[in-house]
Amino acid sequence: MSATIRVLIADDDRLVRTGIGLVLAPLPDIEVVAEAADGREAVALTLAHRPDVVLLDIRMPVMDGPAALREIRRTAPGVAVIILTTFGEAAYVSETLAAGAAGFLLKDSAVDELAPAVRAVAAGEAFLTPAVTRQVLDRLPAPAAPAVDPAAERLAALSDREREVMVLLAQGLSNPAISERLRISEATVKTHLSRAFLKLGCDNRVQAALLVHKAGLLLD
Repeated sequence: MSATIRVLIADDDRLVRTGIGLVLAPLPDIEVVAEAADGREAVALTLAHRPDVVLLDIRMPVMDGPAALREIRRTAPGVAVIILTTFGEAAYVSETLAAGAAGFLLKDSAVDELAPAVRAVAAGEAFLTPAVTRQVLDRLPAPAAPAVDPAAERLAALSDREREVMVLLAQGLSNPAISERLRISEATVKTHLSRAFLKLGCDNRVQAALLVHKAGLLLD
């Protein structure tokens, strides 16, 4: 990743593209390098410009967001993709997160979340604010009983502390917040997350949160 984070905006609504561009343009560390009006154009411009981050709408003509995401991940795996949408249907969320989206940002989220989201995924992290995390997970289908759910079996490989950290992550807590809650250092939190991700085969925090939800560990 270069010093300046290069961003591609893909949305079929010109006003949305313009609005996002206006938010990001004044920032010295972020540059909007291209805009796409459909999924196929998003893939083509990603290959042409090699941005660090793609902000990708789910519902677009020619090629929808999930299909464009899969193609971007296949042809440009180093590019981080944030799904940008007004829709929270479980089918779309599950599909895009499983396909490797690095973040999920609702269009009606506060505009001051855009830049932090871009910076986070460009740094190799995932981005979901606590409120959005809960909103996304709450709209997913109810998980199967943990005793028979494959996700629960995968999580059984974790240590008690790794599982505890993963549950807090899935609740939307940041590394500093997890550190404070468990009274351990941030470095220790990162170590637990790295080990848990390796054991579970998760690429990022979003996929990990989805796995915890499927295992039923967020249920009261």
